[in-house]
Amino acid sequence: MIKKASIGLLVLAMSMTSCVSKKIYNDLETKYSDLKKENRSIADQNADLQKSKNQLELERDNLTKDLNATKDELAKQKADLAAAQNKFKVLQDSYNALEKNSNDALEKNMAKNRELLAQLEAKSKKLAEEQASLDKTASRLNELEAMIAAKEEAMRKLKETLSKALNGFEGKGLTVEQKNGKVYVSMENKLLFNSGSWAVGTEGRKAVVELGKVLGDNPDLSVLIEGHTDDDPYAGSGPIANNWDLSTKRATAIVNILSENAKINKQKLTAAGRSEFSPLASNATPEGKAKNRRIEIILTPRLDEIADMLNSIN
Repeated sequence: MIKKASIGLLVLAMSMTSCVSKKIYNDLETKYSDLKKENRSIADQNADLQKSKNQLELERDNLTKDLNATKDELAKQKADLAAAQNKFKVLQDSYNALEKNSNDALEKNMAKNRELLAQLEAKSKKLAEEQASLDKTASRLNELEAMIAAKEEAMRKLKETLSKALNGFEGKGLTVEQKNGKVYVSMENKLLFNSGSWAVGTEGRKAVVELGKVLGDNPDLSVLIEGHTDDDPYAGSGPIANNWDLSTKRATAIVNILSENAKINKQKLTAAGRSEFSPLASNATPEGKAKNRRIEIILTPRLDEIADMLNSIN
């Protein structure tokens, strides 16, 4: 749709060149360039989402492979136990027959059989214990797989909820994406701050308040607010010394707005400044610098249950 609109603008501009001013023609060219950049940005976002999907599918396949290997081992142990139990029965029957005889030779054989029976009983008990342990491990792996799937589904629904709540701000420097089991909300500075300032503007405050409403309904989420800048040295004055200070101040400003929501668990909020050292794009162009000047809000689900499950398996 963007490409068609762009082509239409270009054709219109070319057809009107002879009867309109050069300023109008240049304005149309600028709009066409902006639409091309927006199209590339959307393509990059789609590529990131596909990469995240591929990573999740790879992790799922690895868990499935481990589960299948455990099941195969369990089947082998069951077969060994059945064979041992069959051998035990044969020896038990032989022992019962020998018990009926009273001569010395049979007594000696009975002693040997008793020793062998004791060994087989010990092995049978050990195999039964190993089987129980493998059954328990397989059950825990199934629970872990289901738990991970539930977490992924919960984060998918959270992303959908955030996208819906922040829909009015997307296209204004705000994006929502899910990757690596987390949800990332990115807000460019043009939505939040004036140049060199850490005071949140009216429109940016509205976006943060809407985000806070969703976080208030999900109090178990860990929320990391990161401030990012481009690589231009800070040129202002006052209490800010450099980009480290500015990025941290901006992150804290977002935390302060979120903290106004009484439903948000303040213990789950963390503010951090990253300065210019975690860029999304090259700082060699104005467009890249604009993309790097941002607030990243990283939402992480509660993982202690999964950690406990992994520890119990190990």
